[in-house]
Amino acid sequence: MSGKNEAGALILRVTLGIIFFVHGLVKFQGGIGNTAGWFDSIGLPGFLAYIVATVELVGGIALILGIGTKVVSALLALILIGATLKVKLAAGFLGNGQVAGYEFDLALLAIAVYLVLNGSKLFSAAHFIRKDQ
Repeated sequence: MSGKNEAGALILRVTLGIIFFVHGLVKFQGGIGNTAGWFDSIGLPGFLAYIVATVELVGGIALILGIGTKVVSALLALILIGATLKVKLAAGFLGNGQVAGYEFDLALLAIAVYLVLNGSKLFSAAHFIRKDQ
């Protein structure tokens, strides 16, 4: 990848990482049990809340550091697809006043898919580790 493309991928990776780190953190700080209850209320097993929040929190940190970018991005893409289909799609692209639309999720999904396809090596911990071997 060229220098400009790597710089762009770095921006996307870190931005996606920050967004998901904060989303995961909020789920734990707000009481993960509440999130699990909400999952139950929409027909999803409550234990999935723990998995989603952990993937968001730990995956966000991993993306910021540049560890497992493609795998983490794929997991986040799956979460985004699930959230869009289960919750956001019915609200429409821009939302319905009570539930946000799926436009933001779609943008995050595009970033995640880009990172799955291309990765991001610039200032990546994984790249520094592999480079030394």
